Amino acid sequence: MEFKDYQDLYESGQLKTPAYIFDIDTLQRRVSYIRSRLPGIGICYAMKANAFLVSSAADIVDSFEICSPGEERICRKAGIPAGRMVLSGVNKEASDFEDIFRFVKDHADGGEPICTVESLQQMKMLEEQTADVFGQGHTIGVLLRVTSGTQFGMEEEELLSLVRERASYPHLHILGIQVFTGTQKRLRIIRKEIAEADALIARIEDECGYKVEMFEFGPGAPVSYFKKDKPVDDDELLGQLYESLMSMNWKGRISLEMGRYIAASCGSYITKIMDMKTNRGINYLICDGGIHQVNYFGQMMAMKLPYMLAKDGEVPLPADAPAEVYTICGSLCTINDVLVKEVPLQHPEVDDILVFMNVGAYSVTEGISLFLSRDLPRVYRKCGDSLTLLRDKIQTEDFNHG
Repeated sequence: MEFKDYQDLYESGQLKTPAYIFDIDTLQRRVSYIRSRLPGIGICYAMKANAFLVSSAADIVDSFEICSPGEERICRKAGIPAGRMVLSGVNKEASDFEDIFRFVKDHADGGEPICTVESLQQMKMLEEQTADVFGQGHTIGVLLRVTSGTQFGMEEEELLSLVRERASYPHLHILGIQVFTGTQKRLRIIRKEIAEADALIARIEDECGYKVEMFEFGPGAPVSYFKKDKPVDDDELLGQLYESLMSMNWKGRISLEMGRYIAASCGSYITKIMDMKTNRGINYLICDGGIHQVNYFGQMMAMKLPYMLAKDGEVPLPADAPAEVYTICGSLCTINDVLVKEVPLQHPEVDDILVFMNVGAYSVTEGISLFLSRDLPRVYRKCGDSLTLLRDKIQTEDFNHG
């Protein structure tokens, strides 16, 4: 979308600020492009990046990475069959799995979820719940998650021990391993992790006599958020990722878990200038949004300029354009509510809108949304020329009042 598109929606009254717009056409093009570069590889959407996209992604991705009971309930409401769910997370409770397993039992035509295993305790709990709900002779597929030295996953030796002792878990079918270590990673790290996973799979097959069927990998592919960042060469990134995966000695089903890399480019955040002032030589713009609603990965004390649009076009303006420098602040009563510093703008005015780009991942849920009991912003979905309100403004005082 060009700035004029946002301006027209705003002036027509269809768009009220502050708000997010998630562009479904952009989402579909993004997934189509990723698929074109990774033929034969499954795409698993990590819905924690943006749960508002689940329904729109239902027909274009293979599965959904789910990390909480709430996310699982969102998928159910969106009509996602259980057979396309991967149930992850460090804290899995027996009651949560009893609930989803009973749902699966009652809706057998929807298939069964894959469950990740983060610990020995989770393995035992999943075995008990599967046996209790489904009875003898039934198995649920599991992926064993490998740790990278954080609270997630298991040490390789513990994982190997579970594979060796698989007869103790007759209701669980070990499909393979899951590897995810973080996001915004460089290619050399991605290649190294694939090589390490290949070596671990070889150990499982050689030492445990067990054939690994599936490898789920979260590459943590980077997204460019700031004007001075080196742009991500997606062709090179995906090409080398595909080459590394195809070079594995192990051959089997590969699923790539992606969230930010899929969702970031399809989202924009629109906020309105409410006030202007100059304090001690610094020009300030006060907007109706703030840092509780815009959260860029890697932003450092508002010093980096994200991709933005203003009434004069893309920010920053050409070097020869007359402009003044402004610090853009939000509505929170804290000196930390600075969206970005030293932004060159040409004649901004009260009631002008500013558009922050590449906020399709995380911003809508990751910010400190309830701080100071500010309203939650509106959320819109844009598909073609149609703008649909997904969530209206929500007052939050009841969440912060006993």
